[in-house]
Amino acid sequence: MADTDTASADGADPSGPAKKQGRAGRNLPAAIGVGAFLGFGVIAILVFAPLGWVPVVAIAMAVATHEVVRRLRTAGYAIPIIPLLVGGQAIVWLTWPYGALGAFGAFGATVVACMIWRLLSGGLQNAPVNYLRDVTATVFLAAWIPLFGAFGALLVYPADGRWRVLCLMLGVVFSDIGGYAAGVLFGKHPMVPAISPKKSWEGFAGSLIFGTAASVLAVTYLLDKPAWVGIPLGLMLVITGTLGDLIESQVKRDLGIKDMGTLLPGHGGLMDRLDSVLPSAVATWVVLTLLA
Repeated sequence: MADTDTASADGADPSGPAKKQGRAGRNLPAAIGVGAFLGFGVIAILVFAPLGWVPVVAIAMAVATHEVVRRLRTAGYAIPIIPLLVGGQAIVWLTWPYGALGAFGAFGATVVACMIWRLLSGGLQNAPVNYLRDVTATVFLAAWIPLFGAFGALLVYPADGRWRVLCLMLGVVFSDIGGYAAGVLFGKHPMVPAISPKKSWEGFAGSLIFGTAASVLAVTYLLDKPAWVGIPLGLMLVITGTLGDLIESQVKRDLGIKDMGTLLPGHGGLMDRLDSVLPSAVATWVVLTLLA
């Protein structure tokens, strides 16, 4: 998810035609419209065909992976896209029969396949250039996108799985809303100015309040669990969501770009929407598996 109170300040390319933007840098009408469309789509799938969530996750992971690989290749990286994409699909889909073990097994196989693919990319007679750099980036991508995304798929399999996914989404969305509102209205103290200049401690406080409150209500009324379970869930979602923002911000800063793509008007690329959700999916699965 794009930075809650910093959305367009992450990249190094501020040029381009002027657009309608709020103080946080977003094209608000486009962002709200796209966000509402995606939100209603997710809710419809979870209510009427919850297992349809798995192919949605699989497709999203493929698109997000392609976005990031395209950016890395422009920056000179040689990423083995074919084994990464195929392995990413295996990581998500093998959660269906094998659960978390299927995801981790497929992740390991994907890493091995990518290492060999990159090693042999120049033929048997030529040693690859920048092998360590490229393989390290590839392993990072395999974990950051499809492996983290697989935890989002894992959430849907229990009997109350559709509501677990909604707990994830509500916590992340309301954390984003709280951070955006508090950052715009009260933001004065930069949180990590070297990475994301407009992200403020006031925005983080707003994320904590809104995200935790939403998680408490979601756990209570959707999962019928004790309200206290929502407190560690909300705290984890805010922390992982914020760190997810910062991680993608730093990646984009390293690459000298503003957005990973242009797929979603007002948001950037799909990965610009998933940066908070992916690590938060891991946190949600862990908390709800242990406590609910």
